[in-house]
Amino acid sequence: MKKIISILTVLLFCLYLFAWYHELTLPAAEGEASPKIVFIKPGTPFKEVAKLLKEKGIIRSELGFTFEAYRLGVVHQLKAGEYELDPRDPPARILRILAKGRVVTHYVTIPEGYNIYEIARLLDKAGLCKRDDFLQVVKDPSFLKEFNLPGPTAEGFLFPDTYAFSKGMSPRLIAATMVIRFWKIWNKEFAKRAQEIGVSVKTAITLASIVEKEAIIPRERPIIASVFWNRLKRGMKLQADPTVRYATKRFYYRLRYRDLRSRNPYNTYVYPGLPPGPICNPGKDSIRAVLWPAKTDYLYFVSKGDGTHYFSRTLREHERAVDIYQRGILPEKTTSSKDDSKNEGNKE
Repeated sequence: MKKIISILTVLLFCLYLFAWYHELTLPAAEGEASPKIVFIKPGTPFKEVAKLLKEKGIIRSELGFTFEAYRLGVVHQLKAGEYELDPRDPPARILRILAKGRVVTHYVTIPEGYNIYEIARLLDKAGLCKRDDFLQVVKDPSFLKEFNLPGPTAEGFLFPDTYAFSKGMSPRLIAATMVIRFWKIWNKEFAKRAQEIGVSVKTAITLASIVEKEAIIPRERPIIASVFWNRLKRGMKLQADPTVRYATKRFYYRLRYRDLRSRNPYNTYVYPGLPPGPICNPGKDSIRAVLWPAKTDYLYFVSKGDGTHYFSRTLREHERAVDIYQRGILPEKTTSSKDDSKNEGNKE
């Protein structure tokens, strides 16, 4: 009889333990509960993770969560990052999500023509990394050397595209992802063409970055590229407003006269040739336009105010276009071509 009582006692105790364990490992909520965002910092101990999830209402019991972690063998496998966790899920499911690192993905689009400062601000606004931390990485000599970038910064080589990043990624990894994407775009076709026309990748991307900022209508990219190539071949200054904006960091304001006279190597109104490096991160079409420019003898262009440009071969023609499209001055009666050619030589 005593033996039977002992067995029954043990069975009852086991049933009690099972019921207690079952209670601890039930989901924290039912019904209309919604998923919650939780960020686990790198290096957070398991005990602190359990405490955080309990405070957020994701799990019912820290003890039950710990029991499940040991049962599944994932105590030391939880990964840092941002997670969307549902309090209606049992602890075992939550643990599997954390152990597999199924973090929340943020899709970020880097527009064509954004420079490193604009990209840094965009990433900061998205909560992915601090602006200054990103800028420090893209100016870090060791980073530039690691990815074979030929300039003082990674400007021009952070390819504009849509990326899937997760919160907690290092600024270095974010920047590296963009650079790796660039080198995939700069394929054998581009590399071969650059070699054929005798330009380095830095030269091509620098000019492509200017074309990117000047062109609005896609079909005009090769024509704009031809204008800059023609001016370079003649030893003329490029006189591109976007290079002045980059030099003065006045990206969103009207340029002043003194900006055009600033003694900055990026100012192509003052210094001949290309600036020291790219002024933004160009897209594939602008790179292609520089490598395969249109065949023209244009030397000037002016905005017509509708996204297109008027292209000119002579300074006189260009000045007339500026009067019409920029100053709103209607053209006078057309003078003879003989007089036009006679006066043109003194203009430039």
